[in-house]
Amino acid sequence: MLVFFKERLVLLSVPKTGTTAYHTALRDRADIVYSDPPELKHAPLYRYNRWVRPMFKKVCNAEMDIVAVMREPISWLGSWYRFRQRPFMNGKANSTATISFDDFVLAYCEDKKPGFANVGSQAKFLEAQPNGCAVAHLFRYEDQQQLNEFLEVRLSTKLVLEQKNVSPVMELSLSARVEAELRRKCSLEFDRYNSIS
Repeated sequence: MLVFFKERLVLLSVPKTGTTAYHTALRDRADIVYSDPPELKHAPLYRYNRWVRPMFKKVCNAEMDIVAVMREPISWLGSWYRFRQRPFMNGKANSTATISFDDFVLAYCEDKKPGFANVGSQAKFLEAQPNGCAVAHLFRYEDQQQLNEFLEVRLSTKLVLEQKNVSPVMELSLSARVEAELRRKCSLEFDRYNSIS
């Protein structure tokens, strides 16, 4: 999470959406950088609302605009699957080295997810809060140019991005049956993504 106080802007770091590259590029420009532990770097909206937002509201009488990125749900799951394929993960409970992408996605669809498929939810991460706290600017991962232009204008800066924390490259596809199950079971993910204008 990055906070730009003067511009009243907070950039949330949804996992597997390329935000590590934005952290690297903008950390010197930000007023507050939450980079470690991951629970703070990748704090979802509800955690921001509970702990960070009150600090600015009570101490500075300031309300921040929240910006975030969402990735197409199948692509997002594919990134997690590939990330957990790294040799470093071999032999660990979260490794997907011996699991097909179909089986990974089916496990993700379970109510009680096994560790290797327990990767969270973008829709839950971005869920608006009862007090009105919500993401004001949501961008598609697949349209980074729009996000870049927004940040460059809002922060009066030029972005120079480098790829960071990239998952291994591999071709992935879901069977029609598994994709249908994912779309049925996780419809909120697709609805949220498709609502981005």
